[in-house]
Amino acid sequence: MKSVKRIAVLALAAALLLCCLAGCSQSKGSKLVMATNAAFPPYEFKDDSGNYAGIDVELAQKLAEKLGRELEIADVEFGSIVGGVQTGKYDVGIAGMTVTDERKESVNFSDSYATGVQVVIVKEDSPITSVDDMLSLGSTIGVQQDTTGDIYASDTIENGGFGDDKVTRYKTGADAVQALITGKVDSVIIDNEPAKSFVAANTGLKILDTAYVEEEYAIAVSKDNDELLEKINSAIAEFKQDGTLDGIISKYIPAE
Repeated sequence: MKSVKRIAVLALAAALLLCCLAGCSQSKGSKLVMATNAAFPPYEFKDDSGNYAGIDVELAQKLAEKLGRELEIADVEFGSIVGGVQTGKYDVGIAGMTVTDERKESVNFSDSYATGVQVVIVKEDSPITSVDDMLSLGSTIGVQQDTTGDIYASDTIENGGFGDDKVTRYKTGADAVQALITGKVDSVIIDNEPAKSFVAANTGLKILDTAYVEEEYAIAVSKDNDELLEKINSAIAEFKQDGTLDGIISKYIPAE
């Protein structure tokens, strides 16, 4: 009799353990963890109240709602996003991120949801008036580390860059712009929309008329999560069709 009771108790304990594990797993799966770098307005930033805001944040919120999950935002260094998504630490990387061959070796990317343009910021009295001037004058360049501005600018001259020795890397775009203001670099290469925000906030700066590079932004997803990638692509297509995406973008980037 004692043996039967012991077996029954062990079976009940095992059932409770399995139930607990299932519950924990379900709880974890109920969140959509977004890795971003909240220093890239208007795509991601903190507003005056300290809340996350921006195009990518609102897009992620819509995706989470579509997937029936709660959005959780991890504000991390830009250079750690791809690795974190690759290892499963984060579900998605949404950070004004451009699809590159190097990044595609580590993660998969969704369909594009926005177009980015890399531009050059200089001081208003700078002798640099074009990208060609940057080469001929031997311009020193500030970039946010690990961004495509960093990748393109530090490439060889033959590949359209300026050479790694001409590039200084900073943790944020704001740090790079501050280096320009204080004369540590001659120019900054960064996405056009953040560039507008930085120029508006700092007198004495301007954006060169000619764009440096045009690119497409997409969402990074683990190569082990094809199901999530398919759901995200389906949602992006729907958001494009019903005007949701245009509504989000126009909120932060009004038509000129």
